[in-house]
Amino acid sequence: MKLIVLSAVALLVASSAFAQDNTQGFGPKLGAEEITPPSGQATIGELVSKGYQIKAAVPNGKKFVVFLQKDQSAYACEMQSLTASRCGTLN
Repeated sequence: MKLIVLSAVALLVASSAFAQDNTQGFGPKLGAEEITPPSGQATIGELVSKGYQIKAAVPNGKKFVVFLQKDQSAYACEMQSLTASRCGTLN
């Protein structure tokens, strides 16, 4: 049962990340300079487009905390709404 809930949350998070307005399409164009989040902060959409993978999502009251990882870098993101998130680096 927990696996089903976790899968549903991951699917919603991933779909909302791609639903955000992106004037460049589905990521930076070839040869374009990579966007880096300022001072360790980003949104889930920016992190997913950079190749970060969702590793876990846990409920925190009425919100969810989503953990993303890529190589040795990790972020924790608080879902403020279906399309808004606030992320901070863990390491």
